[in-house]
Amino acid sequence: MFDVDELLGRASLKERIDELEEETDRLQARYEAEADRRADATTAKQEAERRVNRLEDRIAQLEGELERIREDDEDLEYRRRDRIRGVETAAVVDRLRSYETGAEGALTTVVDESGEIDTFKSEIGVILGDRISLVAEAGPCLCCIDDVGLVAVTLSPPVMPDVEPTWDDGFALEREWFLPTGQYVLAVARADLFAVGQYDDGERTEYQGFESDVKGSHSKGGFSQARFERIRDEQIDSHLEACAETLETVVDGDLPVYLVGQRGVVETLAEESDIVPAATAAVDATGKPKNALEDAHRAFWTTDLRVL
Repeated sequence: MFDVDELLGRASLKERIDELEEETDRLQARYEAEADRRADATTAKQEAERRVNRLEDRIAQLEGELERIREDDEDLEYRRRDRIRGVETAAVVDRLRSYETGAEGALTTVVDESGEIDTFKSEIGVILGDRISLVAEAGPCLCCIDDVGLVAVTLSPPVMPDVEPTWDDGFALEREWFLPTGQYVLAVARADLFAVGQYDDGERTEYQGFESDVKGSHSKGGFSQARFERIRDEQIDSHLEACAETLETVVDGDLPVYLVGQRGVVETLAEESDIVPAATAAVDATGKPKNALEDAHRAFWTTDLRVL
């Protein structure tokens, strides 16, 4: 018996239709899977956008808070800020030393140049509130605060002591940190000048000083820059050697030595000399050696006073 579909050529067409329907089913399945992936991707994208928006809102909020903090910090000022010396320094130190309170009612602590005050930060914070940032700003310094905030000052003395923070019934201050007391040696060093004196209670009893022929900061007379710099460096090295030798002849026994002047020169001299200075400081000292020494002595024995 004959198959009508085969006779009419429809069998191959049916097979082709079946193949196309299967292909259609596969394409439909792929389309649906792709649609699902796109939906998932759209959802993920929308969620990411919402998260980005939340983060941007949080960043804006934090930036606003930071700006307000900066504005608050800018509004904070010391109630008084002075550079004091001599009689005025003595009066301030004596007044602080005479202050009496209850047991462990007065804090004396050193704040280093980094402004770290972690040891008593919580106690000071309760007393000073936002003004605690002024203490950190003043470092390196001595900080004197009583437990009710009646007295709150920082002092940056010429001789910064190495003392432990203490709560006591008064402020633990020594006059020799602030005032020229007893015998000591003070020297001023510049790249072209050196002067040193021995002192007794601030009065100079010995003096030595000299200037060295050190080329200025610009080459002249046809020198190449490299040759000029080499000659200048050699002259400064010779000058520093002469400074160290002179300093060692003046220092007697265990007298404290204070070394001041141009920062780089002072640091180099302190490193290369056999003398270990009790304190160093960068100060402006102009003029001839003896005048420079007087200026340096006056500038060194100066205290920065800040009332919080």
